[in-house]
Amino acid sequence: MFGTVRDQLALKRFAAIPLAITATFLILLFSIVQHMPGGEVLVTRLGVVKAALPLDVSLLRTPLSLYVPALDLPVWGALAQVLVVFGIAEIVLGRKMTLVVAYACTLAGTLYARFGVEVGPDHLFGFPAWVAHVRDTGPSAAVVALSVCVAWKCRAWVTGGAVIAVMVGEVAVLPNLAGLEHVVAIVTAVLIAASLEVFGSYWPRVLGDVGAARLLAAEARQHAVL
Repeated sequence: MFGTVRDQLALKRFAAIPLAITATFLILLFSIVQHMPGGEVLVTRLGVVKAALPLDVSLLRTPLSLYVPALDLPVWGALAQVLVVFGIAEIVLGRKMTLVVAYACTLAGTLYARFGVEVGPDHLFGFPAWVAHVRDTGPSAAVVALSVCVAWKCRAWVTGGAVIAVMVGEVAVLPNLAGLEHVVAIVTAVLIAASLEVFGSYWPRVLGDVGAARLLAAEARQHAVL
């Protein structure tokens, strides 16, 4: 992991991580705007997700909710996490896959919050009704998920295991919405990483075979005409 990241940064510098820089800037922007007069209302309408909201509204806001920092955590922590982890993921996984993992795992956490409120506090993984009105934003679920996917890709099993152990330990010691969403993000990330491991080369191989078949068919038609 270190060698891959070092080589790309040495070659391209910040041009190697435009996605990470953009995401960091968006978090900083939302942090500034939400503390301005009238800014909190604007940020809420654009990117604040709660389980009490209609599902369609939550789905529309989820992409931007990733960049809205949590109010109870220092914004510098979110900025550092996103710049470092998104940057590493962008180099190791690629820009498109980084976005896929980040949004898929954030969405999984958002949907899980609704499920937990629906089943109620009597269920092992349920929440009391007041959790439906808790602001559910921030990049932490995406950061955790990307850390796991990068560790899998680089075969950094100790690093990946440490991330998982810390997140599970957090839930065991202090169960809360954010902690359980982190575990859901980890499960989603593992499923994505395992799917890519098994099926990652399948579709490119199929498309390559289709392209080769088309080329042979075109050559055959050309010879027939001649």
